[in-house]
Amino acid sequence: MGTILLCRHGETPWNRDRRVQGWAPTELTDRGREQAAALADYLADEYAVDRVVASDLERAAETARAVSRATGVEPAFDARWRERDFGRMQGLRYGELFGTYPEYTLSEVGYAAAETTPESGESLLDMWGRVTAAFADLRAAVGADETVAVVAHGGPLYAVTGELKGLDVVAAVLDQEQGNCAVNEVRVDGAPGDGARAAALVRENVTSFLAEATSQENY
Repeated sequence: MGTILLCRHGETPWNRDRRVQGWAPTELTDRGREQAAALADYLADEYAVDRVVASDLERAAETARAVSRATGVEPAFDARWRERDFGRMQGLRYGELFGTYPEYTLSEVGYAAAETTPESGESLLDMWGRVTAAFADLRAAVGADETVAVVAHGGPLYAVTGELKGLDVVAAVLDQEQGNCAVNEVRVDGAPGDGARAAALVRENVTSFLAEATSQENY
């Protein structure tokens, strides 16, 4: 069976300040770098990582570089694993965004919020589509005995784990958690190249290897 390890990046200043990051080139905090190092050691100790794929946004790329140093595997960057593009809403605090623009609040307006597109950004459904397409390609291609670590963001991880659990977009975001540097283990059965290969989520939001409690931001 192939194994896909879906990982979130380490803490950033905007995570800590509860700001919407979108595609901002935010770097990790000192704590985030410690988390990334702990993630890297955990993956190197617990798995034989053959391949590393990452979002090209700086916070994910920095985390992936830590994984690369621990595993000896150079990361390949794929923009499809980026967080949702919030356009001009990027940088707002969560309270400012959801208080001033309730049309983006899943808990208030439900599915309609997932369809709403910020100016110069993308809807939650747009992000969902590109991420699940990236995962489908990876699921079809992962080798029978290969382990691939993916370093991405909260939103993309909600998309994939939600799809694997049969959740709709609202429940996938509101009813799940993904801490900074959380690990989700997916097992893939069947022959490589088969687009219909079965995939099962066997572990999710694993953060027990971190010395401290992690941030639980959605974006």
